[in-house]
Amino acid sequence: MRLDVVTIFPEYLEPLNVSLVGKARARGQLDVHVHDLRSWTYDRHNTVDDTPYGGGPGMVMKTEPWGDALDEILADGYETGSHEPALIVPTPSGRPFTQKLAVELSERPWLIFTPARYEGIDRRVVDEYATRMPVYEVSIGDYVLAGGEAAVLVVTEAVARLLPGVLGNAESHRDDSFAPGAMANLLEGPVYTKPPAWRGRGIPDVLLSGHHGKIARWRRDEALKRTTANRPDLIERCEPAAFDKKDREMLSILGWAPDPEGHPHGRFWRRPDGVEE
Repeated sequence: MRLDVVTIFPEYLEPLNVSLVGKARARGQLDVHVHDLRSWTYDRHNTVDDTPYGGGPGMVMKTEPWGDALDEILADGYETGSHEPALIVPTPSGRPFTQKLAVELSERPWLIFTPARYEGIDRRVVDEYATRMPVYEVSIGDYVLAGGEAAVLVVTEAVARLLPGVLGNAESHRDDSFAPGAMANLLEGPVYTKPPAWRGRGIPDVLLSGHHGKIARWRRDEALKRTTANRPDLIERCEPAAFDKKDREMLSILGWAPDPEGHPHGRFWRRPDGVEE
């Protein structure tokens, strides 16, 4: 996979040289290029922004530097054999970045990131390149950052760990929170390691039992407990087929019931009487 990042703060992307992403780069699994947007400015002040049309506070990033930068990056990528680029625009007004979207992006061969500063990039830049490639406007949360570089790091790490060979164990992300499949709308439960006792605290006996079926059920129940406690909205929008008989029993204990129409495999809602004693 090739990654290009255009930014006015290239030093912000130094974390791409460490941990899993850095190792993937060293092994040639990721071809990362970080570009300074000011390299495509032509005035003495290296200006990348101007006042917004219509007035208002803040500054808007100009079309010319972004257009020239993206044109040159695209030309270089095509010349070196990259193909099917996608433009990733970090913005609080974008679609939520989810594990499902991370999986989708991990299947693309070339991602180009445009982290903005100030009030954002002139909209015409996004509209122009949307005619040439898929554009993903993504938000990593319901808050506003000083710039999009931190979002680039988040998206890159989430995507890179899904690439074949990046994780030491290919099964490591199977039971992650939000992982496609059985965990698609659940949070991963608690995990434990040695020693078996620490400051008077032990670990659940089932994890020492060696009974893989019981351990799998315990982990599933813990995922349901954590999700209902921290993200009940995920349970509410789960598809009916997401829960088996044991799941429904645990949800009932946790204070949830099938939809009011009484369908045995319907969606679950929190009961007004709460958790069972």
